[in-house]
Amino acid sequence: MDRFHEMQVFLAVAEEEGFAAAARRLKTSPPSVTRAIAAMEQRIGTQLLARTTRSLHLTEAGQRYLEDCRRILAELDEAEEAAAGSYSIPCGHLTVTAPVLFGELYVAPVLGEYLDRFPLVNINALLVDRVVNMVDEGVDVAVRIGHLHEPGQQAIKVGEVRQVVCAAPGYLDLRGRPLRPEHLREAKIVTSSSSQLVSEWRFVDGDQPLTVSIEPRLVVTANTAAINLARLGWGVTRVLSYQVAAAVAAGELEIILEDFEPVPLPIQVVFQRTGRVPAKVHTFVDFLNRRLGQDAALNPAMRQRS
Repeated sequence: MDRFHEMQVFLAVAEEEGFAAAARRLKTSPPSVTRAIAAMEQRIGTQLLARTTRSLHLTEAGQRYLEDCRRILAELDEAEEAAAGSYSIPCGHLTVTAPVLFGELYVAPVLGEYLDRFPLVNINALLVDRVVNMVDEGVDVAVRIGHLHEPGQQAIKVGEVRQVVCAAPGYLDLRGRPLRPEHLREAKIVTSSSSQLVSEWRFVDGDQPLTVSIEPRLVVTANTAAINLARLGWGVTRVLSYQVAAAVAAGELEIILEDFEPVPLPIQVVFQRTGRVPAKVHTFVDFLNRRLGQDAALNPAMRQRS
């Protein structure tokens, strides 16, 4: 067995924390994985993995060797991709992640345009409402809302969104328009359990932070459900501005308490910048940057010009 393959086996065992899981990942048998690790430890002359009947963990030497394996295998991949021309011609498999609703509304249309432009690229779009670990899940490009990137990653701001409180005009005509955030305690609140602000909504009053404790009458699992209930006149909800831009423009929802909104959150396109950036990555980042940067719902300057 060649050393590069042994390194791939060791990396899989370390990341999956088990021989059987590593075998499934590598599409091979657990005994072959066990033999590869044993041969590696015998050749190197030191124990890399401490094993018991219930657990497996890296020794100190194993931890150092794991870091070296990752570096060496990454350099090998880079060399092969360079030889194949992937740094000059967009080609291969591209994995992209974005929040669900943002991805459906803004990223998905761009994916189709990009694929038509670059026929040698295939895309896997991971639309989930969680922060995906780009290295662990093999993600090339991520769209983040907020200051969510790690060292070694480059982030390009392509827009911003506000945290808005809104309700149907009919509901507000009937129940009254809150003049201050504290008045929301008297409103019927519907919110999503995917939001981090289910029980506390943060505002600013002048230059001072202001937090209002909220007791939602209704909690749903998706932002779209909360928005639809607000559109139907059931109550008040708080979401990100892009999520209700179309409903606000159509007069179905009205934004309230705008003077108390916190600082807008940046929309950022994030990618790894640890070496040469493949053509598929930098062309997609440039493509997404141009498209999202031209959207008036995401860029206040565009709204002012329009």
